Amino acid sequence: MYDFCVIGGGIVGVATARTLLRRHPGAQVVLVEKASALAAHQTGHNSGVIHSGIYYAPGSLKARLCAAGARWTKEFAAAQGIPFEVCGKLLVATDSVEHRRMLDLYDRSITNGVEVELLDAAELRRREPRVAGVGALFVPGTGIIDYTAVTAALAAQVVAEGGRIVLDAEITELTETADSVTASGPSGSWTARTLVVCAGLQADRLAALAGIDTDFRIVPFRGEYYQLPPERAGLVRTLIYPVPDPTLPFLGVHLSPTIDGALTVGPNAVLGLSREGYRKGSLDLRDARDALGFPGLHRVARAHLRTGARELRNSLFKRGYLAECRRYCPELTMADLLPREAGIRAQAVLRDGTLVHDFLIERTPRSVHVLNAPSPAATSAVPIAEYLVDSL
Repeated sequence: MYDFCVIGGGIVGVATARTLLRRHPGAQVVLVEKASALAAHQTGHNSGVIHSGIYYAPGSLKARLCAAGARWTKEFAAAQGIPFEVCGKLLVATDSVEHRRMLDLYDRSITNGVEVELLDAAELRRREPRVAGVGALFVPGTGIIDYTAVTAALAAQVVAEGGRIVLDAEITELTETADSVTASGPSGSWTARTLVVCAGLQADRLAALAGIDTDFRIVPFRGEYYQLPPERAGLVRTLIYPVPDPTLPFLGVHLSPTIDGALTVGPNAVLGLSREGYRKGSLDLRDARDALGFPGLHRVARAHLRTGARELRNSLFKRGYLAECRRYCPELTMADLLPREAGIRAQAVLRDGTLVHDFLIERTPRSVHVLNAPSPAATSAVPIAEYLVDSL
């Protein structure tokens, strides 16, 4: 009998196991992960940005936890010797419509307490000569890091403090009684007084196993990236983002320096037909059936038909993808777009077609489930973990 069992070896799950051990010294904690390595999915397939919280609705969990998470991530990385860089981020407006959105975003950032600087076109050009726009917001606190390395450091602390980590352990059954929960699968069974589920791309399925009324579905969206040639890695010094469309849940294609010295372009957002298939054209029949048969996705498709068609076109034809990038970085060419592994975002969609933007958490008497943990979940992992442990 464990005191706590955590399902999910992404950064949120590992941070939760660590937090449980520190809040309850001497507790028996086990973390169970389906993959053969930690950080195998969303944690290890993102752009590695330490977000500052500029986008999020004031008062939302995202806004509250992101600022705390950014501070924690930088302090932890410094203490652990994990490389990171606070390079700053520019949100570039390329026309008058985006400029109005940019000013709205500036107001929101002030409300959220995020340090931000308003730039005109001349100052933007001075700071980033290769970037074109009518204005920009500069967010100096944004940084870059390798979240796989952060997860590994957290996991080492879990083990050092007495926790157990089990890999290659898929959970196919959850049984809850008045005083315990048992998580079972082909490779074993683990019983605990309290269960915390941070299952990411499989969150809806684990919730269903727990008997939670899941009137939503995890819909996988592929985020396809390109990488610039090494000789072009110094094209920009900061992260370059477009001004996001507030009606869409994704931030758009951006230029991202990475902590290993590369420069990436992406991601787009196209419907995935495999929750854990990263190669283009990956198909899992169960995943495809779950997504395509869900009425909520049909409503999303109707509401965003033009955007979805554009994203699909840009996925199929590199020239369209390039055109998105050239709106703010005109000198990019087809030769600059080299292949890079995709990421897959777990997006919770309600039956009525609502895309869930904030963190979504449900519970049973002896378990708590993180059902939606979109970006900036990696940045906010430890504050999310503390929030979950508080809720226990």
